[in-house]
Amino acid sequence: MNDVTGFTNISPTTLAEVLGREQVMDIGIRPLWPSIQRVAGPAFTVRCPPGDNLMLHAAIYRAEPGSIIVVEAGDVDYAVAGGNVCAVAQRRGIAAFVVDGVIRDLAEVREMGFPVFARGVIPIPGTKATVEPLNGQVRCGGVNVGPGDIVVADEEGIVVTPRARQKQVLLDAETKLAKEADESLDAWEKAHRARINEILGEKGFED
Repeated sequence: MNDVTGFTNISPTTLAEVLGREQVMDIGIRPLWPSIQRVAGPAFTVRCPPGDNLMLHAAIYRAEPGSIIVVEAGDVDYAVAGGNVCAVAQRRGIAAFVVDGVIRDLAEVREMGFPVFARGVIPIPGTKATVEPLNGQVRCGGVNVGPGDIVVADEEGIVVTPRARQKQVLLDAETKLAKEADESLDAWEKAHRARINEILGEKGFED
């Protein structure tokens, strides 16, 4: 499993600025209740066809502790997981679910404090009929996600760092944070105002 030490201290906002738009999931995938704590971990990827949740249910017994299970679900008409599945995942040390789809039993999941980021909630469960490979390439929230990519998620959004770029992205993010920490708000405002006025002037804006 990848070492994610350090990523829990980096917000999705900072990572998004380092990585760019293509690594940020769309706003439809969101925390299912307020104040979910930030989670970071390597992706364990799952693909479920429409109306079927078999492979997510299989994944909770195969993903390593600390993993974030990332699911490309086939629709938003059937739940891929509910309270018991989330409880078992939590007990096995899985850090979170990130689902391009929907779950059910939200009250139970919220009460146990298991982080789920998804498109919403529906009370209808899917079937368990179709076998798909686990830990392949999936597309979740508009982002291509591979096994071992680093997922960081909180109320600000969900950002995926490709596994091959992990060390450099973390270094760049930490450098950016250190620079920002050394800059006072007064200094930031002065530089920001100058930059905005320069752009306005270039575009012919007059007060």
